[in-house]
Amino acid sequence: MNAVHDGDLDDALLVIDRGHEQVLRDRETLAAVKNAVDHLMAEPGAGPTDAPGPRTIGELAHRLAVTPATLRNWEGAGILVPARDPGTGYRVFRANDVRDAELAHLLRRGGYPLEHIAMVVRQVRTAGGAGPLAEALDDWRRRLTARGLAMLGASGQLTLYLDVLDRAGWRRDPG
Repeated sequence: MNAVHDGDLDDALLVIDRGHEQVLRDRETLAAVKNAVDHLMAEPGAGPTDAPGPRTIGELAHRLAVTPATLRNWEGAGILVPARDPGTGYRVFRANDVRDAELAHLLRRGGYPLEHIAMVVRQVRTAGGAGPLAEALDDWRRRLTARGLAMLGASGQLTLYLDVLDRAGWRRDPG
């Protein structure tokens, strides 16, 4: 509103555009996570409950067709949090770690940056797995819908306000 009153309508519209852009990114991320979770739940042999037991970094890398260095990089980004074998210090990837790695792999193939994937994987961990995650994703979708509708309503109100200002002699285009 300050930008509008300062005659900087373009600046005000830029703020609005950035807000809509963020909602679009959030919707795209939600769709990618939902697709990844659906894929993980539908793929035979891909679920963490199908894992025969703890895996080494080499075994998990082979399963995903990535290098161990990639998994170490994901660990450094906070995507993976494997336990360590007390005797050897080697990484031990349990069922939930395998699930997180598979989700990260799917999202990474979709072009998502590591920071973004780390946030999504934290949400999966917090939700307690793929089942509860479906409920969390539905809630996320509802909140995005509410936010999008609120933004549309606010845009309409801004248009009405600009019309009032125009009738009072304010010019939208100072040029």
